[in-house]
Amino acid sequence: MSNYQIAQLDNMSPITCSCGFTRRAFIDDPAQLASLHLLDVKTDAQTHYHKKLTEIYFILEGEGFMELDGERIPVQPSSAILIKPGCRHRAIGQLRVAITAIPAFDPEDEWYD
Repeated sequence: MSNYQIAQLDNMSPITCSCGFTRRAFIDDPAQLASLHLLDVKTDAQTHYHKKLTEIYFILEGEGFMELDGERIPVQPSSAILIKPGCRHRAIGQLRVAITAIPAFDPEDEWYD
């Protein structure tokens, strides 16, 4: 196995998630170190949290808000947000976001109140 992987996210079919539509790269890597998601947010994403996962959101397009533990923070292109385990969060507005998940995204670690 190679020491690298390449993903072409714009060639991936989007899948529906609680936030809108996403394309997920590197989730099948056996080491599960990290994954990268290209997320197109619907107007109001569903509030959720992770018990193990840390996420870094990087806003690529659009303007809106990130709701973090109940606080609304305005975001725009080039805004970066570090979201630690346990932080209830959601994106609000029409946004395109690159998300790095550490370790790799696990759908079993997505929790809703």
